[in-house]
Amino acid sequence: MRAFVIAMENEAEQVRPFLGDGDRLYVSGVGKVNAAAAAQKAIDAGAEEVLNCGVAGGLESDMEVGDVYEISQAVEYDFDLTILNGTRLGTHNERTTPFFDCRTTGRFPVRILATGDRFTNDERDTTDPLGLGATVKDMEGAAIAHVCELNGVPCRMLKCISDVHGRGSMTGQYRDNLAKALGSLSKAVPLWCAV
Repeated sequence: MRAFVIAMENEAEQVRPFLGDGDRLYVSGVGKVNAAAAAQKAIDAGAEEVLNCGVAGGLESDMEVGDVYEISQAVEYDFDLTILNGTRLGTHNERTTPFFDCRTTGRFPVRILATGDRFTNDERDTTDPLGLGATVKDMEGAAIAHVCELNGVPCRMLKCISDVHGRGSMTGQYRDNLAKALGSLSKAVPLWCAV
């Protein structure tokens, strides 16, 4: 069984028409804890693969609203034990890397995702992800990838850019561009789901 763990209802609406027999959809709510809980619930129900898609922020200046990317790795950029043990930002206890791996299909350009529990215009929410090599930012993905790794279940992620750093308020852009980003996501989902 494939399980789709999607943060918001408006993102889930882009996926529903393309669910296959046996697929299940979990609308988790926004944020890492919600996403992790839904991913674990899906795995406990028998998910053999977890898929996550939705809108996200872009951190590269050449990104455009509506661009779609697959995620090869995800990192929780707001998880910080550096002062305690000197590990790299995002690295959880007992791990040597901050990155959680995701599967890709090769059908879309690939990026690294940074996940944090805040939607802000704070400069640190750009510099910290970029310092980790991440150029796409959301509030759920790395938590889902983390749960999948703990359970030995593969995950895939597809993100559509709704706002781009350096073009004004990320929050304002998100509000202005959400419909366009969801439309682009809807067009990409069938190709991504077909794998």
